[in-house]
Amino acid sequence: MVRINNFNDLERIRKNILEKRVLEKITITICNGTGCQAYGCQRLTEHFLAKINQNGLKEKVEIRKTGCHGFCERGPIVVIQPEGIFYQRVKIEDIDEIIEKTVEHKMVIDRLLYEEPITGKKIIKEKEVPFYKKQLRIVFGKNGLIDPTSIEDYIAIGGYEALLKVLRDMKAEEVIDEIKRSGLRGRGGAGFLTGLKWEITRKNISSNPSLGGYIVCNCDEGDPGAYMDRSLLEGNPHLVIEGMAIGAYAIGVNKGFIYVRNEYPLAVKNASIAIDQAREVGLLGEDIMGSGFNFDLTIVRGAGAFVSGEETALIASIEGRRASPRPRPPYPAEQGLWAKPTNINNVETWANVPIIISNGSDWYKNIGTETSKGTKIFSLVGKINNTGLVEVPMGITLREIIFDIGGGIPRGKKFKAVQTGGPSGGCIPKEFLDLPVDFEKLTEVGSMMGSGGMIVMDEDTCMVDVARYFLHFTQEESCGKCVPCRIGIRQMEKILREITEGKGTLKDLQTLETLAYTVKNGSLCGLGQTAPNPVLTTLQYFREEYEAHIKEKRCPALVCKGLINYFIEPEKCVGCLLCLKNCPSEAILGGYKMIHVIVQEKCLKCGACLEVCPKKVSAVVKISGEKREGPKEPILVDEWRRKR
Repeated sequence: MVRINNFNDLERIRKNILEKRVLEKITITICNGTGCQAYGCQRLTEHFLAKINQNGLKEKVEIRKTGCHGFCERGPIVVIQPEGIFYQRVKIEDIDEIIEKTVEHKMVIDRLLYEEPITGKKIIKEKEVPFYKKQLRIVFGKNGLIDPTSIEDYIAIGGYEALLKVLRDMKAEEVIDEIKRSGLRGRGGAGFLTGLKWEITRKNISSNPSLGGYIVCNCDEGDPGAYMDRSLLEGNPHLVIEGMAIGAYAIGVNKGFIYVRNEYPLAVKNASIAIDQAREVGLLGEDIMGSGFNFDLTIVRGAGAFVSGEETALIASIEGRRASPRPRPPYPAEQGLWAKPTNINNVETWANVPIIISNGSDWYKNIGTETSKGTKIFSLVGKINNTGLVEVPMGITLREIIFDIGGGIPRGKKFKAVQTGGPSGGCIPKEFLDLPVDFEKLTEVGSMMGSGGMIVMDEDTCMVDVARYFLHFTQEESCGKCVPCRIGIRQMEKILREITEGKGTLKDLQTLETLAYTVKNGSLCGLGQTAPNPVLTTLQYFREEYEAHIKEKRCPALVCKGLINYFIEPEKCVGCLLCLKNCPSEAILGGYKMIHVIVQEKCLKCGACLEVCPKKVSAVVKISGEKREGPKEPILVDEWRRKR
């Protein structure tokens, strides 16, 4: 592609790209995001390309590798455009049929369509799939339409138009005012007003122009189960680059960094390609589009420490030091990278910027609630039928996300709680299912927006164990710099572990609360300040579960190994030997047509016996807080029945 030297060049190039594309050409888009790569989408794409060439359809059909479509558990996802026919869980052996029936004869293959779990209705169009219908995909939607490694694809859908508008028609202050009027808040967790943050950074740079400054994109997404930023950066890197270029112009800097954890190789690869492409055509570097504005980007790969997501720790890491937070103030906007004013936003925040500039702040602020504008991308995972990434307007209820988009709880189980905000968020019980999702409402019930993790839990989830799990995570990820976090979280985790083992006391609950508030109020950074949230919310909303563990030595959800036993009901056992053969610790005694017995002292409580016991027999049960009597030694089934 030729270099863009002035404002007119971009529109001329876009026109040329669109003229070259055959509008009636069929496009087979294949998700090549990280999730679908785990399903083998790369081989699927290669086979599609080979078959198209083999069948002489190259002039009629285009194969396009796209970013994540969001419906991750249904991968590999293939969408036939322009009709939008949605095929899910596609295999290599399906390719010939797709080409012959759908591509050549416009026929739909029923078995590859999404089927509604309750009604059994087959859905043909992607936009009609219930998972997508209630979403508002203004940021994430283009992921499924473009090849993230093609700058031509991005320009063809209007890419870099917002940057052109800013450089040609707007002053830096006007750009900041537009972002302020939109009400955009940081999507990384804290929810600080983006435009105000830019304004503060710009003022600090303006007060000492010779000092300069930087902007940073934070893609150190470390929450368990969260992958929104990864999927955006790997699926539409030019959107993020364009947002950063606009931000750099508004703030008054010419250097930026994208900080990506090294566990995101595809995001690193696609962002690197996009930066090279933008630089090559004159959309990064010196004199962008002939405007006199200079801006360039560098990718920095992080080592994967969760604490690196905290601004000052991230700065230390970019500077080559250990990722460890420092006290604030001074804030990064005053004194950040190499002691210069630095603006840090996460991937999703930067990706919103070109959309706001293109559509206007009035359009954007009409989406969402009074205090939380726009949309939010959530990673919907856990005990949910439809797992994946969802983009919804602020103010949508938890019920709509979990049941209308997420499809409810699998296997007819009951909803118990949802945790928002990653390991730093709180667990929200079923009585708040109709809670509107925005920054303030989530905080009111003890949780937080966070970066957008949303973990759904069903009736088989132990809330004490959940609190212990997240506290264990934050304890391991703590940098150890401040005492409340280093010692306090460790002590809290120890108490929770003892409760799950049946060694807790009621006094421990008071100690837990005291420690939680000490850690919350005394920690240096956001990791420690928010780490107690899972404990405080589970104590508030699920205290009866804590008391059952302590008073009755019972885990109601049958999760905590220290409080459960596996027992073979003699009346049901037929002596089939399956449990005995599959026990890894040889804890089961018995013989053919003999009632088996589990030796509790040797039992690992792995549940292998329960899994293999024939469903029509169901002799093995999991119990907690109760004792059952049976034979002490194996005995013939017939003999036991005679004795009974």
